[in-house]
Amino acid sequence: MVQSEYILNLENISKAFGPIRAVDGVSLSVRRGSIAGLIGPNGSGKSTLFNVISGTEGKFSGSVVFDGKRINGMPSHKIFALGLGRTFQTPRLFTGMTVLENVMLAGKRQEGENPLIAPFPERWESGEEDLARRAQEQMKALEISQLYEKNSSEISGGQMKLLQLANVLIGDPKMLLLDEPTAGVAPRLAQDIFASIEKHCRETGTTFFIIEHRLQVLFKHVDHVFVMHQGRIISEGKPDEIVKNQEVIDAYLGE
Repeated sequence: MVQSEYILNLENISKAFGPIRAVDGVSLSVRRGSIAGLIGPNGSGKSTLFNVISGTEGKFSGSVVFDGKRINGMPSHKIFALGLGRTFQTPRLFTGMTVLENVMLAGKRQEGENPLIAPFPERWESGEEDLARRAQEQMKALEISQLYEKNSSEISGGQMKLLQLANVLIGDPKMLLLDEPTAGVAPRLAQDIFASIEKHCRETGTTFFIIEHRLQVLFKHVDHVFVMHQGRIISEGKPDEIVKNQEVIDAYLGE
């Protein structure tokens, strides 16, 4: 089967909350193996669009096709199983677990989770050890390996962002939706996060679609940018094209 050039295709997506159309007829396509950015003023509908794509939002109109499969109406855990992962503006962690345990949670095909296999450690221990090793490697890449024994409630907001990213990467996604991955993170670490994202993309072919307000950082690493304003996509193109677009400039200055 020949893979499509585009891993994500949205057609005429609309989502309303009462009289307010948070997403208003959005159509776009994200190229497989690329890093795409989604920018726009606060309240422009970016996070709502990600919620629609990832299955965490309710009813909406339009079509969402991921990796050749229409995923409208699918629950978020099944969408994740297909290879579409997602992070949130505010990290959603299990605060009663350590950093390492949180990262390991998203690993797929964990035989020890099967109640029929769980009583027989010899059938799942080696897989658990391999998952722990991969989790530690992922944490090391994001510079949080030293936190592995800490409870996830005891780390900083920026470290929680990194933990959330490590958690979703351990699930070996084909595509990741990242909602403000550097919010609350120091400027130097923000640069490091995007460098890690680009390295991961180029080495594994994972596609990234990223909401980010630090445009100077984002534009250094993305291949393509979509600009959203008042629920609509008003422009798209390469970063150097977007910064010169008058409609984009007006949308930001008029925020």
